[in-house]
Amino acid sequence: MAIETTTAPTKARIRKGDTVVVLSGKERGKQGKVLQVMPSLSKVVVEKLNIIKRHTKPGKSNKGGIIEKEGSLALSKVMVVCPHCAKPARLGVAVLDGGRRMRRCKRCGEIVDKG
Repeated sequence: MAIETTTAPTKARIRKGDTVVVLSGKERGKQGKVLQVMPSLSKVVVEKLNIIKRHTKPGKSNKGGIIEKEGSLALSKVMVVCPHCAKPARLGVAVLDGGRRMRRCKRCGEIVDKG
């Protein structure tokens, strides 16, 4: 009998509204804004990237036809673009005075979060 292993969802350091660059695949090198993050699935939806087509039948409420929308990308295949140095960078956590945790660019050291 095989042993079942469960994996905890990865902690997503990418947030909605971040600009990301795709690291591999057909969209490699392209940048876009994050529309949705799904940490439990380790997926992210990026604006105008990984466009998929859905063929829908006409019904009472909708017309039907071919609908184009953004598909999800693996969380490991995208990297945040730092707004300060404008380069793809890994993010770390900086603890500010008062115990507030903010995301920090590991390339230039600047705080990435707004506010």
